[in-house]
Amino acid sequence: MKLWLDGGLQDAASARVSVFDHGLTVGDGIFETVKAVDGRTFALTRHLDRLARSARGLGLPEPDLDEVRRACAAVLEANPTPLGRLRITYTGGHGPLGSDRGDRGPTLVVALGESTRRADSTAVVTVPWTRNERGALTGLKTTSYAENVVALARAHEHGATEALFPNTAGLLCEGTGSNVFVVLDGEIHTPPLASGCLAGITRELTVEWTGAKETDLPLDVLERADEIFLTSTLRDVQAVHRADTRELPGAPGPVTAKAMRIFQERAGDDLDP
Repeated sequence: MKLWLDGGLQDAASARVSVFDHGLTVGDGIFETVKAVDGRTFALTRHLDRLARSARGLGLPEPDLDEVRRACAAVLEANPTPLGRLRITYTGGHGPLGSDRGDRGPTLVVALGESTRRADSTAVVTVPWTRNERGALTGLKTTSYAENVVALARAHEHGATEALFPNTAGLLCEGTGSNVFVVLDGEIHTPPLASGCLAGITRELTVEWTGAKETDLPLDVLERADEIFLTSTLRDVQAVHRADTRELPGAPGPVTAKAMRIFQERAGDDLDP
């Protein structure tokens, strides 16, 4: 396996990042996960735009997006795989053992992992912890992911693949690595960005392609929604057949099935929409 580290391809087994890298010591970094099918990326431009937005939000130097594109192409060429998770990581680089940044410049890593096609439906649980819609990192895709690790472990303990968070106002927000949609009276709704959720790329495309409405939703909407589905880079559009103890028989329902079909068709027509 080859990965890209600070300017070139290296063997994954011998590639090394400093133990003083700010991404390791204080989580001072951002990342993107890009779907790659047979060596071709999906929605790479949107992902790179978000990478740049996250860098600005965190106060990191502007990433060289041309270099990131070259890195992605090199890694994909070096590691043929039918379905892959292309991970772009960009950190504050070598720094002191504290919150102050160093002056050696950022670290860029691009690596590829194999993936498998997601199931058509899954189970989710809600968790007692909240997203802070007014936090300094709100809306940024940072490497500070420990909160998601804890919540996802809770989901796995309950036979689910995703955990859903409310925000501090008690409104439905997002999953650990996904956005959530509900169907009410035949209409698709998803929490607005003001809820504190990440501006997911698949979320954005699903809203554009299905006409979903951005709506403030109480957490208990999960108890009465006609259908529920998740979106993410590797899930695409995935139905939910169980939310906590509530079963949603027949998932994917008709509205979700249509959204799945629309996304598959539109994504197939344009790899960089």
